[in-house]
Amino acid sequence: MKRVQIIISGRVQGVWFRHNTNIVGNKLGLKGFVRNLPDGRVEVVAEGTEEKLQQLINFCRTGPEGAHVEDVDIKYEEPADEFKTFSIKY
Repeated sequence: MKRVQIIISGRVQGVWFRHNTNIVGNKLGLKGFVRNLPDGRVEVVAEGTEEKLQQLINFCRTGPEGAHVEDVDIKYEEPADEFKTFSIKY
């Protein structure tokens, strides 16, 4: 199991980015969360297999229709096994 933190910047709030990322994360069987940050970016923290995390990262590089992703910052971390599901954090 691996863990990744993804910070997405661009036009990523108000375009259903969190909602769609939540759907993708759950379909992939990942655990973690997605949330809006106060500065207009979106943060994703997820745990799962390297292959599934890569699929999530690929989604985050484009996002849903209406999003305009300018930058994706990816950091791998040690898994903490602290999540039971993948969800939207408010």
